[in-house]
Amino acid sequence: MMKVKGKVWKFGDDVDTDAIIPARYLNTSDPQELAQHCMEDADATFIERVQPGAIIVAGKNFGCGSSREHAPLAIKAAKVSCVIAAGFARIFYRNAFNIGLPILESPEAAQGSQAGDELEVDLDTGEINNRTQDKSFTAQPIPPFMQELIRDGGLMGHVAKRLKGQT
Repeated sequence: MMKVKGKVWKFGDDVDTDAIIPARYLNTSDPQELAQHCMEDADATFIERVQPGAIIVAGKNFGCGSSREHAPLAIKAAKVSCVIAAGFARIFYRNAFNIGLPILESPEAAQGSQAGDELEVDLDTGEINNRTQDKSFTAQPIPPFMQELIRDGGLMGHVAKRLKGQT
């Protein structure tokens, strides 16, 4: 069972890939360097204050803009455990799973969670429990194949594992 627990970092609608990782840092694909600038233009203090396991909660159209894989890579490297949003841009959705970043779509959880709330998320079932507010929400569960991608660290890790015959 894949469960994550963490404090909410709340963002609004239409958080684009430039807010997630500004274009001025795209001269590298080093995850640790990208993490140092994650969400910098949306919240300049994010990387200084975020704790491992944190959960980003946002409104609709999270990850809109360019198709760069740097955006979910920066979030994952910043040790964010998952992203919950009212909706995701399609290319960000696919890139997140390719990188191995769990994401869940739940408009109710996005609206019903505040910055600093403690969430417990079951990635297998899509259950989201807001421990702070004593509320529960549901998201579409992550399909089994996508769960494998996450467990294997993304598409590249999954392919490497398959090639080694460790299915």
